[in-house]
Amino acid sequence: MKAIVLAAGRGERMRPITDRMPKPLVPIAGKPLIAYHLEALARADVRDVVINLSHLGAQIPAALGDGSRFGVHIQYSDEGPVPFETGGGIFNALPLLGPAPFIVVNGDIWTDFDFSALALDAGADARLVLVPNPPHVARGDFGLDGDYIIERDHDRFTYSGIGVYSPELFASCQPGKFPLLPLLKRAIAARRLRGQVYRGEWSDIGTPERLAQLEEQLRTPRAS
Repeated sequence: MKAIVLAAGRGERMRPITDRMPKPLVPIAGKPLIAYHLEALARADVRDVVINLSHLGAQIPAALGDGSRFGVHIQYSDEGPVPFETGGGIFNALPLLGPAPFIVVNGDIWTDFDFSALALDAGADARLVLVPNPPHVARGDFGLDGDYIIERDHDRFTYSGIGVYSPELFASCQPGKFPLLPLLKRAIAARRLRGQVYRGEWSDIGTPERLAQLEEQLRTPRAS
């Protein structure tokens, strides 16, 4: 299975840090945030990785090269100066990802999730990894009915930014800038979106404060 790490966003809430570097290159405990994903994908035997680029995008291949030192092979999907949003960015990278299901990982999260646990169910367009709502997310994104993702106003979880997707989810799309959520809602309506809840380590690195919290967490030895 291949993977795409989404790295094209501007990272407005992380300014001024992201005025000088793309958010996936922000160092955490001595290495770029995106390096944790690449190493975890390699441990899961995912060797072919696509990274999409936009804001300060040239810095990412300069820092990561072909990915060999992380145990993966990287190809880059350059969106130019204006990112295509999540849906458009994934669609733009489909020629590099190929016809089989692929893993999607947001480049601005940190997690100890085991990517080898991901598989796409027959008859599903995607499987999303959900997490319990963190303090900064009041309502969450989706509910679960068994392992079917549903829309409801209570007992919701937050989308972690991790999932496995079929290219079929994007079958009716056209090139350009568009969000992912309408495609997920369409799959929910067709009962073709599955999900699972992960209760391990996960953090959305959306602000300098959450960045500092994660830095402290990773640098503080855990009690045995």
